[in-house]
Amino acid sequence: MTDMADLIKLTAAEIAAKIAAGELTAVEVTEAHLARIEAVDEKVHAFLHVDREGALAQARAIDEKRARGEKLGPLAGVPLALKDIFTTQDMPTTVGSKILEGWMAPYDATLTKRLKEADVVILGKTNMDEFAMGSSTENSAYGPTGNPWDLTKIPGGSGGGSSAALASFQAPLAIGTDTGGSIRQPAAVTGTVGVKPTYGGVSRYGMVAFSSSLDQGGPCARTVLDAALLHEAIAGHDPLDSTSIDAPVPAVVEAARNGSVDGMRVGVVKQFRGEGYQPGVLQRFDESVALLKELGAEIVELDCPSFDLALAAYYLIAPSECSSNLARFDAMRYGLRVGDDGTKSAEDVTALTREAGFGPEVKRRIMLGTYALSSGYYDAYYGSAQKVRTLITRDFERSFEQVDVIISPTTPTTAFPIGERSDDPMAMYLADVCTIPANLAGNAAMSLPCGLAPEDGLPVGLQIIAPAMADDRLYKVGAAVESALTEKWGHPLLEEAPAL
Repeated sequence: MTDMADLIKLTAAEIAAKIAAGELTAVEVTEAHLARIEAVDEKVHAFLHVDREGALAQARAIDEKRARGEKLGPLAGVPLALKDIFTTQDMPTTVGSKILEGWMAPYDATLTKRLKEADVVILGKTNMDEFAMGSSTENSAYGPTGNPWDLTKIPGGSGGGSSAALASFQAPLAIGTDTGGSIRQPAAVTGTVGVKPTYGGVSRYGMVAFSSSLDQGGPCARTVLDAALLHEAIAGHDPLDSTSIDAPVPAVVEAARNGSVDGMRVGVVKQFRGEGYQPGVLQRFDESVALLKELGAEIVELDCPSFDLALAAYYLIAPSECSSNLARFDAMRYGLRVGDDGTKSAEDVTALTREAGFGPEVKRRIMLGTYALSSGYYDAYYGSAQKVRTLITRDFERSFEQVDVIISPTTPTTAFPIGERSDDPMAMYLADVCTIPANLAGNAAMSLPCGLAPEDGLPVGLQIIAPAMADDRLYKVGAAVESALTEKWGHPLLEEAPAL
């Protein structure tokens, strides 16, 4: 039998193989991860809700199915941490907000259903910036999450709970959502792998909306292959989601198993470096470019001038859509209700509830978005931002005529101290400067570890961007880079767990 301490360090693919071979049971694997959560999560605070009984019941059912000889999915029995933005009938869905504290959804999100159908064991729901609005998981109404590499640092945002659960070996797989980088940015600063699929590649049905034209759920893992296996389990057309793409899922697992960049053209965008980038981040990125050359890729320099406008466009489009989406939280339908004592009007109750239920960052974005959409300002702000979005999409289209993928640093810096940027929204927003263009265009993108920054010993992420519906290219390039870097330096997380 595998030792519990070793078990939690296995990859999802290894766990699945051992369960399939009868070397481990799903219950043993689940118990090991629940024990790890109990041991370390008080310090990390990756989870908002742990469903111990539900997870063990799922695991027992999977073991019984295997004993009966029933067909099981490739990830059968593998535990997973689910970002608390997807509805679950059997656990609360709070979206990191007091306005939905304790709320039980009446239905499962399509992604939740697909995980259950794939026989993945859902351990619980992870902490996040309220309504996915943030770059550090400090905006959660339930307190910040710590980065397992250094608990005084942020684990990225908005999906810091999912990335921290992976980096602290509380789960081998996790789910995040990416509106402007909220899967890739946490992956970068925790030394894990995070993938934003092509917009529409994974169903948004049952995912609480922040910015509907940008939000995208996706896989988080510790290796490229694990991310691909999870990607395949959750992706595919969903008639319940009007933005879902009705096309076959790209062959991501096959690409991850056969990683190669030989003969590929890899683009480096000149706008993705310069002032504000940490020297150690640029050093590791430049080493990754050199490594890709060694592996047989042709490096092509690209000029995408509209990318300099992406941050400004995003912070008009996303708040505008959030002001519309969050109007449903009116104290009349579900969630928190404050001041309903029989003497106040419906408008007063709505105002009191929103004052008590929404945090400062959510209020800031609602006000900004409402202003940008207001009469007299719509064309000047929201309309102009959408025109910039078109320019960014065209820059990508021109670039992908010359290259197969684009690479960049995922974030300009490594993880920064908790509290350092809390009072400076602009500095916080700059954390997403490299990730936002892919969301605005709807492209597929991945972050994977490319080493540690020499000045602070913290993880650095390499971002890979591929055209829409070419998600397999991410995995082909990512697997090649991961394999070569592991051979050179050892995998930062698989070889050595951060001290907890």
